[in-house]
Amino acid sequence: MHTLVDNFGRQMEYVRLAVTDRCNLRCQYCMPAQGIDIVPRQELLSFKEMYRLIRVLTELGVHKVRLTGGEPFVRKDFVGFLEMLSYNDLLEAINITTNGALISRHIDRIEKLGKVKDINLSIDSLNRAKFAKITRRDAFPEVYKTLELLEKSSLNLKLNVVVQSGINTDEIVDFVRFTKDKKVAVRFIEEMPFNGKGQRKMEENWTFNKILSEIKTAFDVKDIISEKSSTSRNYTIDNHIGTVGIIPAFSRTICSNCNRIRITSTGTFKNCLFDDGVFNLRDFIRKGASNDDLKELFLSLVKEKPANGFIAEANRKDGSASESMSTIGG
Repeated sequence: MHTLVDNFGRQMEYVRLAVTDRCNLRCQYCMPAQGIDIVPRQELLSFKEMYRLIRVLTELGVHKVRLTGGEPFVRKDFVGFLEMLSYNDLLEAINITTNGALISRHIDRIEKLGKVKDINLSIDSLNRAKFAKITRRDAFPEVYKTLELLEKSSLNLKLNVVVQSGINTDEIVDFVRFTKDKKVAVRFIEEMPFNGKGQRKMEENWTFNKILSEIKTAFDVKDIISEKSSTSRNYTIDNHIGTVGIIPAFSRTICSNCNRIRITSTGTFKNCLFDDGVFNLRDFIRKGASNDDLKELFLSLVKEKPANGFIAEANRKDGSASESMSTIGG
């Protein structure tokens, strides 16, 4: 069986698929205050098209999918799509990234599918007023309710915290303390330049080392040996039920072992978060491409995967990285 191996010997085993560009929040680091130009629904991949793409990819060795947005639960019958995907016998795990405002009533149904393993819940503050400032919406009660329900479920819960200089860095220790009595993995993420504000200098960001130093002011942490392709460096703390991780998304020290590809909600194939996109799969399918055509295409597209995100960013056609994360599929 052919597998998706790039020119650096990295085998692609994980696809991130954005099911929509729409979101019910307006996070400062994700999109401009005025929102984004929402694409017409007919330009989005249909669930049937998405299922087909995932099926073909699993036949090429991909065994995990992460479903993102925008916010995936704003798309009608998203849970029905989860059920559809769960019938793919080659798919080992379905993971979901969500802002938590809409998922709570679906948790029982999702648990019963069996294939959904991880839920990544985006929550950048434990303070209601600050949460509202970051997201431009007063949705903290709904999100925190979701957090509590997920923590009690059989699903693995990860909290994604985008570390924003001068905004929520004073809560890093509070989030770590949160892992003492809760079965959660708190993951601090370096802020990336996808909020419409353009590039930021590295020294303006709270990078991996600075975040870790802040954690160490209050806790003794121990390394966890993670999978080679893990996007986070993970730690345990004595007498804490949960764990802590840091994702170097801006400094990009994780690229050498990257095993991920991306597909946006409109069908753009991306080898890297920072590239412009290398092919429109939606148009290819709608022109009558067969599954064999898709396999040949995927095998060739991964050969264009850059060595790292800095190269991908440098090669962007517009010379910037200021696209909305909601559009990319964050």
